[in-house]
Amino acid sequence: MATRGKGSVWASEWQTTKDPISGATVHQLTNYMAHSSHFYFTNPGWYDGGKKMLFTSQRENRTNLFSIDLRSGEMTQLTDIAPDEGEGGSPFVNPVKSEAIYTQGRMLKAINLETLEERTLYVKPEGYGGGGTNVTADGKYVCTSLVTDLSDRIYTDMGHGYVGFREWWEARPPSKILKVALDGSGEEVIYEEDYWLGHVNTSPNMPNIITFCHEGPWNLVEQRIWGLDIYTGATWQIRPQEPDEAIGHEYWMPDGEHIGYHGSTPEGPVYGSIRYDNTNQIEAPFPYGSMHFHSVGLRLIVGDGGKDNPYMLLWRMNEGAFEGPKVLAWHRGSFHTQRVHVHPTFNAEGTQVAYTADPQGYGQVFLVDVPEWESLPDRDEVK
Repeated sequence: MATRGKGSVWASEWQTTKDPISGATVHQLTNYMAHSSHFYFTNPGWYDGGKKMLFTSQRENRTNLFSIDLRSGEMTQLTDIAPDEGEGGSPFVNPVKSEAIYTQGRMLKAINLETLEERTLYVKPEGYGGGGTNVTADGKYVCTSLVTDLSDRIYTDMGHGYVGFREWWEARPPSKILKVALDGSGEEVIYEEDYWLGHVNTSPNMPNIITFCHEGPWNLVEQRIWGLDIYTGATWQIRPQEPDEAIGHEYWMPDGEHIGYHGSTPEGPVYGSIRYDNTNQIEAPFPYGSMHFHSVGLRLIVGDGGKDNPYMLLWRMNEGAFEGPKVLAWHRGSFHTQRVHVHPTFNAEGTQVAYTADPQGYGQVFLVDVPEWESLPDRDEVK
């Protein structure tokens, strides 16, 4: 059977149900016998004023980029990547233009979301892998990391159980952070270090400020979150860590000045936010846990529960302390591979959470409406 290609329209697979635990309305956006995944929570995939959302899918035995119309459920295939050409990974929406950035093998590419015209922005040199990719707030640059590829000397399978994760950290691979001009004028190395650099996240408000991380096991990395001015090259610690602290999964708040994070201190789990210049820090003890979190400010936080607690959970801050968690949905995700990690992500309004889960065996993309806090059951009440 011939495969479909770029521009193909797929009929709606939308199914809407009530969650059996919380009663929240859950919209299953995809229903195909292959893994589909929404974007990572630092790379929100909504565009066109929130009326459409991007996702990746392995339909027809290859990974491509798709768009779904959140009014009709209709899906459009945006790329046409053959199985031997890599995957459409690390995608991100340009904040000032109808355009998405993604990687295909060693190529960093841009695609116009209206015309589907593609162009290659940069080709990674041999011997390097990549890290997170984001677009600056003014839409001028793509910022990304290059990490020396150690897979020829360290057995590696990061997407399926973090195999080789500690060994890569111990090896201190030479790494670089680049800014690549979206006008095609070239690229520039703006920082380099003999450390595994990853999670490059651009401020949604300040075009010159990004965060990156020292990647590795959280309990061993001495300082996770770093700031970088892409014009001056200045770097600094963000939320400086004390001994025996583990902090991470940093993300920008909507104001583009504050950064959310979670982790642990000798006193127990914490959640917090801090301005990029280490002022205005808010941090409080945090009940229960999850693998990944997201929030719009600190008013309401969503977590994925984790492998042994397959519930979408909500917390809220009240007078400086966190309340909850409440159960938002029973996602039943397996967390078996990176592709089916739940990665809950609020929309800009905080009214819906996008997530990926595989309760029927294949990863599918879901949206759950966020009800009133008081209507949701406490996690301790759910057996």
